[in-house]
Amino acid sequence: MIRPLAVRLNPGEDLRRAIESHAARQNIGAGFILSCVGSLSHAALRLAGQSGETVFAGPLEILSLGGTLSPNGVHLHIALADAHGKAIGGHLLPGCIIFTTAELVIGILPDHRFSRRHDPQTGYQELEITTRRDDAEGVG
Repeated sequence: MIRPLAVRLNPGEDLRRAIESHAARQNIGAGFILSCVGSLSHAALRLAGQSGETVFAGPLEILSLGGTLSPNGVHLHIALADAHGKAIGGHLLPGCIIFTTAELVIGILPDHRFSRRHDPQTGYQELEITTRRDDAEGVG
């Protein structure tokens, strides 16, 4: 069963850091973003195939936010639109500052545990999933 958590973030908050903070305070072992709408005054993203950050000036509308939350890290992708409706998206980095609001709904999976571990094949911290059943059977 999914347990929902609704959160409203305020102007001036860093979107990624606020999500990480809420996940830690709520002791979320396995979570994911169900929905997010709002706006940013500016954004810092890691674009596909790039290693560094790219900064975008706002205001920017949040079109979509998705990803997973684990106790040892988050993996979040965001899609944004500028004042002309041009869309851009990438990995959500610290430095995405909320302009007016960010209304989030987070799904929590109480019977699961997410963690992130370095994967030599990809070079990134990748998601590992365990369930209470796995733990009871000594798997994972």
